[in-house]
Amino acid sequence: LQQKTPLLVKIAPDLSNDELRDIADTLLECKVDGLIVSNTTNQRPSSLVSPNSKEVGGLSGRPLKARSTECIRLMYAHTSGCIPIIGVGGVSDAHDVFEKLKAGASLVQLYSVLAYEGAGVVTRIRHDLAKLLREEGFSKVEDVVGYDHEEIYWEKRQENLMQKRKRVSDEAVIQG
Repeated sequence: LQQKTPLLVKIAPDLSNDELRDIADTLLECKVDGLIVSNTTNQRPSSLVSPNSKEVGGLSGRPLKARSTECIRLMYAHTSGCIPIIGVGGVSDAHDVFEKLKAGASLVQLYSVLAYEGAGVVTRIRHDLAKLLREEGFSKVEDVVGYDHEEIYWEKRQENLMQKRKRVSDEAVIQG
C-alpha cells in the first residue's frame, strides 16, 4: 500500500485579504490536508514598548494574536470550513484558544507562552478551556469550531448529524 503523506501549508499574517482569498482558492484546488494560520509577522505594531521593538525578523506572541485570529476567520470563510486549520499566534490562555476555535481553527498551537510560563501552562489552559466551554454551553471542542460563521457552522453541524444517522443505520443493517 502506498500511504499519502498529509501536507499542511503555513501562511503569514502579513498577507492582504485578497491574497488570502487567492491562497484559499489554490489550496482547495490542490486538496491540501490542512492550513497553519499564521507564521510570525514582520509588522511592528506601535503598541510595542520593548527596546528591541525595532529589530528585524519575525515577531510572535501577543502582538500577533488579533491579526492571526482574523486570518483564521477569513481562511475558514474562504474555504467554507473544508480545510482543517491549526490556529497559531498570541495564544496565552483559554480565552485565546476559544476565540481561535470560534474563528475556525480545528486545533490550536502554543509556543511563546511556553517559553514564558513553562509546561504547566498546558494543564492550566486545558482546565480553563473545559470550564469556559461549559459556561458557554458547549460540550465538546469540535462544537465550537467555526461558531463565528453561522451559515457554515450550521451546515457542517447538519452534515455531521446526517453522517451519524447513516452510521447508526448502517450498523443496524449489519447487525440485523
